[in-house]
Amino acid sequence: MANIQHLYWRAGFGLSPQQWQEKKDWPISMAIDDLFLAAGKKVPVKGATTTIPKKRLSDEQRVALRKENEKKVRKLNLDWVYRMGNPQYSDLLERMSLFWHGHFACRSRLGSLATAQLNTIREHALGNFRSLAQAIAKDVAMIRYLNNQQNKKKQPNENFARELMELFTIGRGNYTEQDVKEAARAFTGWSSNLAGNFVFRSFQHDYGKKTFFGKTGKYNGDDIIDMILERRETAHFIATKVYRYFVNPKVNASQVQQLANVFYNSNYDISRMMRTLFEADWFYAPENIGVKIKSPVELMAGITRDLNVYFRDTRSLLFLERSLGQVLFNPPNVAGWPGGRTWIDNSTLMLRLNLASYLFNNASVNLRAKDDLKASSRGKAFKRLAAEIDLEPVVEMTTGQSEKAVFDTLCSLFFTQKPKLDQQFIHQQIKATTPAEYVGELTLKLLSLPEYQTC
Repeated sequence: MANIQHLYWRAGFGLSPQQWQEKKDWPISMAIDDLFLAAGKKVPVKGATTTIPKKRLSDEQRVALRKENEKKVRKLNLDWVYRMGNPQYSDLLERMSLFWHGHFACRSRLGSLATAQLNTIREHALGNFRSLAQAIAKDVAMIRYLNNQQNKKKQPNENFARELMELFTIGRGNYTEQDVKEAARAFTGWSSNLAGNFVFRSFQHDYGKKTFFGKTGKYNGDDIIDMILERRETAHFIATKVYRYFVNPKVNASQVQQLANVFYNSNYDISRMMRTLFEADWFYAPENIGVKIKSPVELMAGITRDLNVYFRDTRSLLFLERSLGQVLFNPPNVAGWPGGRTWIDNSTLMLRLNLASYLFNNASVNLRAKDDLKASSRGKAFKRLAAEIDLEPVVEMTTGQSEKAVFDTLCSLFFTQKPKLDQQFIHQQIKATTPAEYVGELTLKLLSLPEYQTC
């Protein structure tokens, strides 16, 4: 039972009460098959379209257009968080999409480009990494974010080529500065048009010979990606990042090597690597359970599943993202969110621990968002979490149980490891007069424990 929760918290965002009742006794192999089967039913995300000005805009019109696009990105953000928290969608597909969204970190200002990039990631999230890397190299949001629009044969721009190797594929120490320069030449002319589509501008491309990784030829961008993937260091770099994200921030070298070998020998089949990970005995070892601090989005998606949270005012969810330090489509830089212990600091800890209480009580939250701490509008930090929760599924699954059984049931639902806090201590703090009230108060207490911050 604990292994099922561990699997679904790492391969998804936990289990809703209904999911937990259905799947708690499933064999792990059955759950893994179910996760991959559901992930295969990819449905593109519907998002914004690009507004192309047909005439020169005034300053006021430019501001209005920028605000319109920012609104579209926010809507896409909110829609995606709701998908993650909704059991009707594929747990694994949404989780893998979130992982790659952080790996190929990109700040998107246009709703249409953010939507296109997310759909690109979703299409290849469990497919072939070569295809994913090639698609990202032609993704317009990434091209604009890393200035490949300015990458021309007479004046190469090295931004994309550098990040491709340093952050997206092979990692530092496995290439030279000359490799970066030559790779940049190979990606010259990879650009986009005003409609937001990828275009190859042949007159800006450098068709000359390049020497990359010690080999010389008239290479283009796809050739560079192929040559990077020929190196086993690339499989090891990606496998290490996958391990830190899905298994444990502390790397076990032999286990990472196992994943890297599968990844490389399968010609970079992402599904094959992930199946190997989820089927491995060491994935369910005690030292790998409950050791991962939930990212803000994981935390919100998980509590949404647990309590069927509905935000009446969508600005509440955006405020939580900013306050907790993870706004989708707006990473701090191209390296993405550092994760791990960086999620917890003085400005986030109390909000995290009191989040369930705020949702239960619909309370006003007098906290400054991280961004607001640096902004000029420091005083505008008072926000209201206008949200509704539905405890009926939790109450139903505990109907007729003793208080001890209710405690054990809810711990199995909410945690991958039973909290250390004694049940009797928690029970003494509850003043409920009916079974439903007891379940509600106990749920609030449990979701406020530090153990709920980890998975």
